Amino acid sequence: MIHRKDPGVRMAYRGQIIKAMSGFYYVRPDRDEKIEGSPSEEPVTFQCRAKGIFRRNNITPLVGDRVLFDLTETDDVEGNVTEILDRKNFLIRPRVANVDQALVIFALHTPEPATELLDRFLVGMRSKEIPVILVFNKDDLGNEGDIEGFRDIYREAGVKLLFTSALEHSGIDGVKELLRDKLTTVAGPSGAGKSSLINALSGRELMSTGDLSRKTGRGKQTTRHTELIEIEDGSFIIDTPGFSSLEFDGLEAEKLDSLFPEIDRYKNECYFTGCSHINEPGCGVKNRLSEGLIPKERYGSYVLFYKELAAVKESRLRSRK
Repeated sequence: MIHRKDPGVRMAYRGQIIKAMSGFYYVRPDRDEKIEGSPSEEPVTFQCRAKGIFRRNNITPLVGDRVLFDLTETDDVEGNVTEILDRKNFLIRPRVANVDQALVIFALHTPEPATELLDRFLVGMRSKEIPVILVFNKDDLGNEGDIEGFRDIYREAGVKLLFTSALEHSGIDGVKELLRDKLTTVAGPSGAGKSSLINALSGRELMSTGDLSRKTGRGKQTTRHTELIEIEDGSFIIDTPGFSSLEFDGLEAEKLDSLFPEIDRYKNECYFTGCSHINEPGCGVKNRLSEGLIPKERYGSYVLFYKELAAVKESRLRSRK
């Protein structure tokens, strides 16, 4: 507990934002905090507003943030977030802070996995130096050929790769072991079985599940807000709304190859320094691609992202001129 010398200043407590919704931040006090007047001996979550100074400084509190907060009403468990403590890291998409790793969930089938979207997520996490656990769910709908195909594509992508079936409860223990004693942000497109997998990991019905749209074959969104959930003692996940698109923040085309481990491995074999690995002769990356050492799907994503980033850079240069 933090004590203030000035008795006219409200007592400040330490806690963590576990949910953000409709302009409110739900803060769970640290376990060693003793809040006088709290309505229960059990852990209580306080519904807080953010002080105006955050808005004036263009700062948004995020789920996962360690914060200081004071109380306006203990009986009504209401208060104000007054300070955001130092962040280990933070993400804009999804909007979370202080995570140890990311768990990204795609369906093996129904809907078919959009590998370009998946690769965008992997690039974004790698640029933030956040380890990724990649899970292909619904492996009961595929066959061994499907599984081996995706295993070949992402074998050298710098991720921990697992295959699960939330329906048949297979592969769950392997995922749970990787989440133990970690704060993990969870993301994936609608329909991938994210909510079902979270329920299987926790052993209880934490999340509502949705059906696939008959018209589009895609999933219906079931997560409406970002929330921190304890799935077992010491293991926390941050569930985030499903995503349909991701943009790169501050990445440069010239550094993109370092974010694809299977490409980064061979870039020193290129004849030209600063090779883009697209049109230049004597490119070691393209040589390895032709030998089958780099998956064509991953190389295709690299080329797409490189051209996208180069176009953004060119547009900015034109606007400056």
